[in-house]
Amino acid sequence: MPKLNRLKPIVAVLPFIVFFYLFQLTPLFWVLVNSFISEGEWSLEHYQEILDSAFILQGFKNSVWLAFWSSLFGLLIAACLVSSLRHLDGKIRDAVVAFTNMSSNFSGVPLAFAFIIILGTNGALTLLLKQYGIIDDFNLYGSHGLLALYIYFQIPLGALLLYPAFDALKKDWQEAAALLGASQRQYWLKIALPVLSPALLGTFIILFANAIGAYASVYALTAGNFNVVTVRIASLVSGDLFLEPNLAAAISVVLIGLLAFITAINQWLVSRSYHAKR
Repeated sequence: MPKLNRLKPIVAVLPFIVFFYLFQLTPLFWVLVNSFISEGEWSLEHYQEILDSAFILQGFKNSVWLAFWSSLFGLLIAACLVSSLRHLDGKIRDAVVAFTNMSSNFSGVPLAFAFIIILGTNGALTLLLKQYGIIDDFNLYGSHGLLALYIYFQIPLGALLLYPAFDALKKDWQEAAALLGASQRQYWLKIALPVLSPALLGTFIILFANAIGAYASVYALTAGNFNVVTVRIASLVSGDLFLEPNLAAAISVVLIGLLAFITAINQWLVSRSYHAKR
């Protein structure tokens, strides 16, 4: 019986292990192996092609630019939202959190369609702003329009991730800091932000990964005409003219390496933050 009791946790986690192997490790292994195969032979040709192609490098540049700024702005707005929620009535706070949870699932093609209706060339808000002379022209289908789209779907996710972290801030701390003569700014810089820094860094990395891997929204909005790395990978796998799955695998490996590098930096910063607190 004791031996059977020890086997129960392994049996319970076995479906997850099988699922993880089939849908995570196996595709990753396939992508890694095929990225080194060119015309049936082992080669670094695809990686050399990535380095030599200004078009592919532009896709990485645009993806990193969109991911960084949308994650930064999304994180700041989400932090302000969650900080404000702590001062609301319980029922109102629960309603806002429920709405945020619902809106975090509003992405992809429906989100792109909504932005076209509101901020497109003939969108309702665009025409209204033009009528009052607030803007002369706004290109939703360019980099800044895409940035607005990315920020929108980053905010709910950032708020949901940060909401539990803000519970670590005690009201007594702010009151004690005020009694000792600290200003609101000093409280946030000296007390609140150091406590929240691991959560903020971790949330930023998740938002960055979420943005750099986005595909459906940007494709639906621009019909694949804006050069980002996910669109490049998709065009090489399912394009009508050129099918180069091995090159797509190499681009995917570079993208995975970029995310792994950023995650490693985040873990290092978080570990330093925890050691500093001790």
